[in-house]
Amino acid sequence: MSASMIQWLERQAAVRDRRGLVRRPLPRAADEQFIDLASNDYLGLAADPRVVAAAAAAATLWGAGATSSRLVAGTTSLHLDLEQELAMLAGMETALVFSSGYLANIGVITALGGPGTLIVADEHCHASMIDGFRLSRSRTESFTHNSVEDAGRLLSDRPEPRALIAVESLYSVLGDEAPLAGLLALAEEHDAVLLIDEAHSLGVTGTGNFQGCGSVAGTALAGHPNVIMTATLSKALGSQGGAVLGSALVREHLLNRARSFIFDTGLAPASAAAALAGVRIIRAEPWRAESVRSNAAALAAGLAPVLAARGAALDRAAGAVQSIAMPSAESALAAARAARTAGVRIGCFRPPSVPDGISRLRLTARATLSPAEIDDSCAVLRGILEELP
Repeated sequence: MSASMIQWLERQAAVRDRRGLVRRPLPRAADEQFIDLASNDYLGLAADPRVVAAAAAAATLWGAGATSSRLVAGTTSLHLDLEQELAMLAGMETALVFSSGYLANIGVITALGGPGTLIVADEHCHASMIDGFRLSRSRTESFTHNSVEDAGRLLSDRPEPRALIAVESLYSVLGDEAPLAGLLALAEEHDAVLLIDEAHSLGVTGTGNFQGCGSVAGTALAGHPNVIMTATLSKALGSQGGAVLGSALVREHLLNRARSFIFDTGLAPASAAAALAGVRIIRAEPWRAESVRSNAAALAAGLAPVLAARGAALDRAAGAVQSIAMPSAESALAAARAARTAGVRIGCFRPPSVPDGISRLRLTARATLSPAEIDDSCAVLRGILEELP
């Protein structure tokens, strides 16, 4: 490596260290005894025997990998069954499965973008969407978080013939909901497409007969011609992969234009089978979605006294994700380490992973948390928060 590159890398490392922004993977043991408030395994399906058995059976039948891109030899009956049942779960016409949620967002945004498409994006959109905006060559404007009015201002008098409004139904850091009904009305008014990332809501939100089906299913958004949805298979479904859901016309366009689909090896059959099992469990066991939300509420209630004493509050969310604003990146990292030492794994989000630049502890509820685990976690976290300066 060149001397100039080495010097630049060393300077970058020094800046990260000085700002408390160094990141390193923390390997976990298969038999670890932590209380898990950090993963995205919202419904507790990643280790569910039915999901694991489906993955194992698929690996035995089809092999360890898809062997090629989906358009060559990488599509199996499992992929098609998964796409059909995902679409049914979310109330959309069709689905197309990608090898990750990240690639699903990049694929749909770049395939629909270009100089003729204006992208109007919530300022809290996930990095995968932001990277899609950059790659799309579209003019992209950010609107104030959850402000339908500001989004409308950006859409007015646009010169581009097409427009895309990009949002998440539940945001990944604060866990708050997007005003989807207002955004749909805006999309209709301005002849725009509303792209909704359901990464944190599929399997978690929904009411009545649509428990766990996400924020789109059972509403006017489901199957609407102006709506396209993306999802991940690696959170509530306990597997790996991503998907774009929309009309048959959109699916056909992506098959032919989404580079992150065309030129990528297909999703491994084991992951497709695991996700398919997850979809079926969500439909059969709606109590899981109810449980993850009630457990999130219990965590919020258990931490409310100590936060109130500090003049703060938990960012109460509609789904599994909740966050606590911290004074600094260093204090957030120290709190996460202290919790880990005490047997509780929590998320630590520092710039640039947080959209507003405020470091946070992120707590992720799971459907399978026991009352004792919630009580123990709250006791550990109260002790840590009480010691903050």
